[in-house]
Amino acid sequence: MAQKSKILIIGATGYIGKFLVKASVKDGHSTFAFVRESTASSPDKSEIIESFKSSGVTLLYGDIYNHESLVKAIKQVDAVISAVGFQQLGDQTKIIAAIKEAGNIKRFLPSEFGTDVDRFHAVEPAASLFAVKASIRRSIEAAGIPYTYIVSNGFAESFLRKLGQAGATAPPRDKVLVLGDGNIKAIFVKEEDIAIYTIKAVDDPRALNKILYMRPPANIFSFNEIVALWEKKISKTLEKIHLLEDELLEKIRESPAPTNIILSIGHSVLVKGDGTNYEIDASFGVEASEIYPEKKARFW
Repeated sequence: MAQKSKILIIGATGYIGKFLVKASVKDGHSTFAFVRESTASSPDKSEIIESFKSSGVTLLYGDIYNHESLVKAIKQVDAVISAVGFQQLGDQTKIIAAIKEAGNIKRFLPSEFGTDVDRFHAVEPAASLFAVKASIRRSIEAAGIPYTYIVSNGFAESFLRKLGQAGATAPPRDKVLVLGDGNIKAIFVKEEDIAIYTIKAVDDPRALNKILYMRPPANIFSFNEIVALWEKKISKTLEKIHLLEDELLEKIRESPAPTNIILSIGHSVLVKGDGTNYEIDASFGVEASEIYPEKKARFW
């Protein structure tokens, strides 16, 4: 049995990064977290840093803007997963340059974890966000770096916490805003499952230079179906307020950040169906629940 890759996770203390670290350790990989010294000493991050240490994660200190520290970290591992936030997406060119110089990486997984950025019908500002991710794909390919791109679709826990309501702090109990007619199918995968599928792909030759799509059949719902599940759970019928496409586009144009970003992603996924409106072809992608049938993804 081939030895499992040593994995470096950049953005390890971020939202999806924490799940990736946990999944990597649980799957038996030597796991390294690339963190800034200021982050490691921050009271806000102390709990997550201590959890890394107690689970055997090796902390490597540096910054993606410090080329020397990045190359040094990369030379200690076999695979790199980036989980940087949207503000640093374009700066992943620095990770690409460091991987190229190090010359030892068997797989790079850039920070995507959402819609397929080569197949979308988004409007601004989501369109520019997706375009940055797509440009990182092209840079990876031009550099000749082995890759897997992760199309996880929606984060189920994050979405369900507010039922997709922008600006909300809890799921609605009286009325709910529905984008479009609410009938477009979308995909939502629990963050823990996203991380497990991602880690499985790191050493999988079937995912080499491919897109790993997460489309478990049991995780495909329309927004109306999700609302119905929530209504059943709380034993109450909500008032549905539909924001049809023309009204939604106007609201996107009028809204400040980050509301405009959230709504434009909602338009892409819940109105245009950008998670489900294309077929996965073996020439460019594989579907996670098909190649890893032993892993049963969850939604609720």
